[in-house]
Amino acid sequence: MANALVSIQILPTTPGGESVLPYVDRAIEIIKEAGVPYRVAPLETTMEGDLVRLLAVVAEMSKEMAAMGCPSVISQVKIYYNPENGASMDRLLEKYPDGQ
Repeated sequence: MANALVSIQILPTTPGGESVLPYVDRAIEIIKEAGVPYRVAPLETTMEGDLVRLLAVVAEMSKEMAAMGCPSVISQVKIYYNPENGASMDRLLEKYPDGQ
């Protein structure tokens, strides 16, 4: 059972002022490669799973941005941690099936 939701907005400083979109796309690929449930939204992406594993994904995203040539990266992270009852995107959103 997942014990955490982690939402991240990654803001890389790009070389030469390039668009951040290819970097954000790569960050989302890292989440996908991690094999954790996730949901992309306009301003952040939310992952579901074990807190330690999700924080490792966040760290991997930052390392990859540096490897891609970004001199720095800001990650705005929100964490919902519920070790007793678990954490579920579906459960938190069940009242809003259409996102409204």
